[in-house]
This record gives sequence, C-alpha cells and structure tokens, in this order.
Amino acid sequence: MQLEHSYAQLPDRFHAVAPPQAARAPKLLAWNAVLASELGLEWLGPQQAETAQIFSGGPLPEEFAPIALAYAGHQFGHFVPQLGDGRAVLIGEVTSSSGQRFDIQLKGSGRTPFSRGGDGRSWLGPVIREYLLSEAMHRLGVPTTRALAAVATGEEVYRDEPLPGGVFTRVASSHLRIGTFQFFAARKDTEALQTLTDYAIDRHYPEARDAPIPAAAFLTAVVARQARLVAHWMSIGFIHGVMNTDNTSIAGETLDYGPCAFMDEFHFDKVFSSIDQHGRYAYGNQPGIAQWNLARLAECLLMICDDQPAFEAALAEFPDRFQAHWLKLMGKKLGIADAASEDIALIHGWLEHLQNNHLDFTLSFRELADQLSTDGEARFGEFESVWRQRVLGQGVEPEVIAGAMNRVNPLYIPRNHRVEQAIASAVEGDFSMFEEMHAVLESPYVEQREFAHYAKAPQPSERVMQTFCGT
Repeated sequence: MQLEHSYAQLPDRFHAVAPPQAARAPKLLAWNAVLASELGLEWLGPQQAETAQIFSGGPLPEEFAPIALAYAGHQFGHFVPQLGDGRAVLIGEVTSSSGQRFDIQLKGSGRTPFSRGGDGRSWLGPVIREYLLSEAMHRLGVPTTRALAAVATGEEVYRDEPLPGGVFTRVASSHLRIGTFQFFAARKDTEALQTLTDYAIDRHYPEARDAPIPAAAFLTAVVARQARLVAHWMSIGFIHGVMNTDNTSIAGETLDYGPCAFMDEFHFDKVFSSIDQHGRYAYGNQPGIAQWNLARLAECLLMICDDQPAFEAALAEFPDRFQAHWLKLMGKKLGIADAASEDIALIHGWLEHLQNNHLDFTLSFRELADQLSTDGEARFGEFESVWRQRVLGQGVEPEVIAGAMNRVNPLYIPRNHRVEQAIASAVEGDFSMFEEMHAVLESPYVEQREFAHYAKAPQPSERVMQTFCGT
C-alpha cells in the first residue's frame, strides 16, 4: 500500500504502539472504490478476502505501523487531561493523486493503551452509521472525514446484549484535534507543543510558516476552516451532538459521527444526543461552541508564543467569518444569488416560520421553490410574500430561481429513522437497505422516484428522539 508514517515518527509521547486484534471471520460489507482510486488503492477492491482481513485488523503486513494517538479534551465543558484513541488505530498515511496526505484509521479493531477499561471494539451499528453519514456529508459538499471500508468481524460485541461486530476504516486529512494540543499543554510540555504546531503547519497550513507570527497565522487558518464548517452544518440542519475539543479537527473536517443527527422538524434548540442533558451542543449553540473550542486552542498556543493580542485578533474573526459563509449558503438556499446583510432578517424570518409551524427543515426549502411555479395560495404565510418580492426582484425568471434552489437544497439526507432501520436490518444479516440508502444518498439533489420514501419525513411513530455515542 506504500504507506507512510510521518506521525509515527514524532516522539513516543505523541502516540502508543497499538497492534489491532485480528477478526475471527472478516467479511467486506462496503468498499469505497472511488475514494480508493483517489488514494491509489483501487487494486485492493477485487481482492475482497484480503481487503476484509487488512481492514479488520490483520494480521497486518510489515509496512503497517499501527499507533493510537494521544490527546486530551473538554467533554461537555469538563477537561479530561488524557483521552486518546481508545478504539481506533492509525495504520499509516497515503498520498493521493492530488498530492494530499491522508490518514487511514481503523475504528473498532480492539483495545489500545488509551482504552480506559473499554474493549476497543465496535458493534455493527456505528460502522454503518458513520459510513452512511460521512459519505452523505461529502456528497452534500461538507468538509468531512471519509469512509473507505466497512467490515463485519464475524464476532459478537457485548453491550446491553450481544451484537454483531464491525470495523470501520476512516480516511482523514489528519486526526489532529484541539485536544491533541491540550494533551501537551496540560503537561506544560512546550517542546512537544512546538513540535506539534510545526507538524500541523507543515501538513495543513504551510503558508503560515513564513508569517510574522506562525502560531497566530496557524490559529487564524483553523478559525477560518471551523467557521466554514459550522456554517455548512447549520445550512443543512445538521447537529454534531458532541462538539468536544477532542472531536474538533484542526483541518476543519467533520470528525466523529456518534450522536449526530439531521433535523426533521426545525427548532433552534433541537438536541438529539442522549448524553447532552443540558443542550450544550444544541443546533443553535454550535457557532458559539466552535468559537469556545478555538479559544482553548489559543490558550495552548500562548504557551509557545506569548503574543496574546495576535491570538485574540484571530479568535475575533470567527463571528464575521461564520456569518459570511452562513449568509451566502442560506441566501442561495432561498434563491438569493448574492445575499447581503439586509437579507439576514429574511433568513431568520424563514427559520422562525419553520419553527413556529413545526415544519421539516429539508423538505420546506424544496416546497418553497415549488411555490414559484404556482399562483395559488401562499403555503408559507406572510413570509412567502416578502420572500417572493425579494427573489423576483432579482430580474431572473422564476423557473431559473427554482432550479438554482433545487441544486443546493437536498431532497435526500440520511434521516435518523432510515439510518436506524438500515442498522436494524443489518443486525439481522440483511444489508440491502444499507446498500440502497448509500446509493440514494450519492445523488442527494436529484429526484429518484423509485426511492421517494427516503425523502419523506418520519411519521410520529418513526421519529428518533435520541442518538447515542458509538461506544
């Protein structure tokens, strides 16, 4: 596989050797051939038995250097000085055809030195969930980690009951988190902090290397990517659910698909995560939490560069950067080609209408676009007349505006109840719904009449009110 090991070559305190545990009877459930081709791994696909063995834990070829990464993190506001990969193993890095370096990581392949009493295993549900959601997010244009493979282990994992085991192969620009910096800051290990910062700059933000204050330029770049990422989440009704600093990627990718969810009925305060008892990571809180997390990164960087005004200036950019991305995305979703600050009230008016009338977030945008082809009664009350005046005042034909809206408003998202149904079927050995749903989500903006049921909002009896951490 021509693996590289740049992170494994950092000092020992950055990671721990963590050989994965070989599965008893691995079976390949899904293989991302397109991504594999980009990574130069397309030759693995046809060799299903060998591929299943490699991506379930081995035995691994000698070129692999499996390690678990050390990190800390604020979990729901409380700092934990040592977390680390408790059920994940980085087997190496590859360079894509575009010259970008990517991590390849196994999730659920057994215990590591950071497992904290856990078994390091994953049952099949989180494997299917992350495969579906991460690839759906990619198709929706949201920066995200990717799914390369899903493997059934042929073994049982014990949670509340025996469940079939699985291993997920995650591809990421890196697995550096804010919590990685916090791990060394908590130990006042400034040498390691400098090494980590230099590594992160070289890997993700080389332009910061020549800046007057490289650490501040690095923070500014991370702030920019996080602002863009969270604006994307908000524009598609996505709730991450566990925005801890150990789940905040400095590469600006969506990391960890545990208790996340897409909203059905819109509400600013919507929470799905079973462990978010006080709504810290509710939909509407996500921008503020992102900036709070970034402030924790700034605190770490201050230990190696005592220029507080530079870091404060970088953090202060977040609100404007977020709003600029959010305004552009939401404007296009409402058919406004070049949204300006004057359109913020209109956008908020739309969201308040959705909330007050308990409307489905995803479908309402498509239904609003349909209204441009009718002269009938307004379906969206007073908001609709104000909106019509704004979008038709652009001097563009209504059908052109509707077409533009439908190109940015998905018809298909990984709805919670469908994901749960796919998981339930897979537990019984039927993977047809998983495969079908994945295929549908590859074209989220295109109507697929034979799969219309995947677009529909859940019936009251189908609603998923809580989502759970993969562990």
